[in-house]
Amino acid sequence: MTTGRAIHPIDRPPFPRLASVDALRGLTVAAMLLVNDPGDWGHVYWPLEHARWNGCTPTDLIFPFFLFVVGVSIALALGPKRERGAARAPLWRGAMVRALRILVLGLAINLLAAWLMPGAHLRLPGVLQRIALCFALAATCALYLRPRSQLALIVASLVGYAWLLHRGGMLPWENLISRSDSAVFGRFVYQTDPATGRGHDPEGLLGTLPALATTLLGLAAGRWLRGGRAHWLWPAGVILLLAGGAWSLVLPFNKNLWTPSFVLWTAGWATLALAACHVLVDGRGWPAIGRRFGVNAIAAYAGSELMQIVLPSTGLQQRLYDEGLARALVPLVGPYGASLAWALGFVALWWLIVWAMDRRAIYLKL
Repeated sequence: MTTGRAIHPIDRPPFPRLASVDALRGLTVAAMLLVNDPGDWGHVYWPLEHARWNGCTPTDLIFPFFLFVVGVSIALALGPKRERGAARAPLWRGAMVRALRILVLGLAINLLAAWLMPGAHLRLPGVLQRIALCFALAATCALYLRPRSQLALIVASLVGYAWLLHRGGMLPWENLISRSDSAVFGRFVYQTDPATGRGHDPEGLLGTLPALATTLLGLAAGRWLRGGRAHWLWPAGVILLLAGGAWSLVLPFNKNLWTPSFVLWTAGWATLALAACHVLVDGRGWPAIGRRFGVNAIAAYAGSELMQIVLPSTGLQQRLYDEGLARALVPLVGPYGASLAWALGFVALWWLIVWAMDRRAIYLKL
């Protein structure tokens, strides 16, 4: 007869890294590069463009998908550490340091763009800045709030934000979200209305509130994955889609304002995408396409942004595209096809970069 020793939580092996999550994150980053880097902004196929105001194109799904996966990753990273007995405070400090580094990197990229690119101006908000804020807030919630409290925060943030939109309307420049960004950041926003002087930024301050809800929904999905309840993702995704579609009849989809209907709609698609990746990659062993982008996500995104600052500012992009690729391809596939070919080539270039990094086990973590 043998007797077993109870395993202390600190001795349990860490939760295994899920290839499906890396794949979904990587495919999202690859999509970011595809839509952010066309050869010619005047010739872009409509699915690769954002909706001008109300509406939701495939491109509008990309950033919410990334924030959703940020939430999933937090659940898979912090949850097992807490279960193994790690104290909250050191985990929280580590998360805040990482968030600060991402924030500083985003500001540095914006500063470089304002310095090098002709006609550019300094913008304080940005994609990396929003990722940093959502990461910091969601990590805090994961460490200090119970799941029911997180759900209550999601509901409260969406209802409260909907009330702000109702009070201020959704017209460009006149809504409370844009006006608050104009008041806080002044002219250091994405764009300014020359007639009124009001500013607007799609990654502004108040819009981070519903973006946090997107991240917290990903946190819930990650908790289900970790707890062996991945089958919950399928009905949850459908419910979110139905709720978002119904809410859009009153409050339209709008990425610029990150409306509550947009939160639920995009989180629904992200939940179903995560469920599909988990079944196919983790369950059936399909190749984790996109994984190499996923394990070096910030490096690929930040590096591509830097490249898209340097190439135009030095005139190299004009020579490569206008005098090279476009001249060869436009007679064959037209200006839209040539512009798409440049974007696909850009993604392929960065896939080679992250492939080489992965082969050498180089993973840039902030």
